Amino acid sequence: MAFTIAIDGPAAAGKGTLSKAVAAHFGYAHLDTGLLYRAVGARTLQGAEPIAAAQALQAEDLAADNLRTPDVAQAASKVAVIPEVRAALVAFQQAFARRDGGAVLDGRDIGTVICPDAEVKLFVTASAEVRATRRHKELAEKGGTQSYETVLQDVIERDKRDSERATAPLKPAEDAVQIDTSDLSIEAAIAAAIAAIEARR
Repeated sequence: MAFTIAIDGPAAAGKGTLSKAVAAHFGYAHLDTGLLYRAVGARTLQGAEPIAAAQALQAEDLAADNLRTPDVAQAASKVAVIPEVRAALVAFQQAFARRDGGAVLDGRDIGTVICPDAEVKLFVTASAEVRATRRHKELAEKGGTQSYETVLQDVIERDKRDSERATAPLKPAEDAVQIDTSDLSIEAAIAAAIAAIEARR
């Protein structure tokens, strides 16, 4: 039976961590939809045309090991504002969402555009400063040398671009349960998400 959980939110709010934990808890399949845009962004950095890259996307493209770099993140945010790129990736996401056995999708417009009829919608957020601190630590652990100020500026710019784009802007669905992770431990945030889902099942 299909059961869709849509989890949206800005960069580094913790939605990826929550989504994986929720999927594991309920035994559902998980799709980080940001990887679709990152994979297209990565192809454009190699010279591909964005719309063609989106239309030719294969599942194995999501396994590339260069998708988490800052350059690819910025490229992903830029291709994500192109309506034809979004349209090409919508069908991929919607088919995944209605698979048998349940699915968890995380992204920026899952509850509002991709799966407006999802059984459960969560919007995971945190302050820009908290998110920049998390992202800076993550990048530093991977050998990145960006300053905290640079990472904070990136987060703010990306929020602005994501929330102001004409097509599928980042915003909570009207019926989404909001979880602010600024002051929550990972365990507390996961518990809050599971409780919200259990209440709708």
